[in-house]
Amino acid sequence: MKIFGVRHSIAFLLALSAWAAHAAPQRIVSLLPSLTESVCELGACSRLVGVDRYSNWPASVQQLPRVGGGIDPNIEAIVALKPDLVLMAESTRAAERLQALGLKVLMLEPKTHEQVQVVMAKVGEALGFAPAKAEQVWRNVDAGVSAAAASLPEHARGIRVYFEVNRAPYAAGESSFIGQTLKRLGVGNVVPAELGPFPKLNPEFVVRANPDLIMVGQRNVQGMTERPGWQRLPAVREQRICIFNSDDEDAIVRPGPRMAEGARLLAQCILKHSNVTPTSRGGAL
Repeated sequence: MKIFGVRHSIAFLLALSAWAAHAAPQRIVSLLPSLTESVCELGACSRLVGVDRYSNWPASVQQLPRVGGGIDPNIEAIVALKPDLVLMAESTRAAERLQALGLKVLMLEPKTHEQVQVVMAKVGEALGFAPAKAEQVWRNVDAGVSAAAASLPEHARGIRVYFEVNRAPYAAGESSFIGQTLKRLGVGNVVPAELGPFPKLNPEFVVRANPDLIMVGQRNVQGMTERPGWQRLPAVREQRICIFNSDDEDAIVRPGPRMAEGARLLAQCILKHSNVTPTSRGGAL
C-alpha cells in the first residue's frame, strides 16, 4: 500500500506539472513593443506567434507575422494565429471584440517606473513563471538605471532638460517613466508633473521654459527648430540638442526591460552637454 501511495503521489505531481505547462500560454500575440520585449526578456520569445508593426527587438521578432498596431489591429490576422493570449495596451482598440471571439486578452500600459515593475510581474505571472523571474528582470533594470546615474559627474546635475516624444509636440513630463529616469540621473525637467506623463504642449511653452538641453529622436526632429521663437533658445543657438537614432530612441521611449539602456543613452547625452553656463539655466530670454 505504501508503494502504491508513493506511485500515486508521483503520478499526481507529474500530471499537475503537465497541466501547469499546458495551462501557461504557448501562442502569444503582442500588440505593444514594450510588452513584446518583456516577454522575450522573461525567456518566452519562442512563444510569440505574432506582433504589432513596431515590435523590432530582439531581432528574432522581426521574422514574426505582423498584425497591425494599437490603433488598427488586424482582428482577422490575430484570430488566424490562434493565440491563447493577446497582450495589448489599455488604449488599444478591439479588446472587447477579441474577447467576444473567445480570446484571452491582457491589457497593460505602464507609464511610470512603478508601473513597469508591476507590468513585468503581471506578464511573468500570465506566462506561468514564478514571481522571482520578473523580480530579477526588474532588479537588473533598476541597477542599470542606478549605474547610469553614478556615471555622471556632479557638475552635470541640475541641467534642465526638454525631451520631445513626437512632433505634435508631445513631451515627456516629470511623472513619466522618462521623466523619472531623468530625475534619477540628477537633472531637471521643464515639463512639470501636473501636466501629466506625456502632455501635448504649445511650442511657446518650451520657449518660456528655456531648457538647457533638448532631447529628441531622429524621426521627430524635422522642423523642430523652425518653430516660432525657437531660434532664440540658447540650447538651439549653441546646438545643445541630442538627436537619437531610431534604435536608441526605441530603447529610451519604451517602458520595459531596456530602460537601463535608455538611461545610459540619456546619461551620455547629458555628459556631452554638461558644461552649461549658469546664465542658460532657466529664466526669460
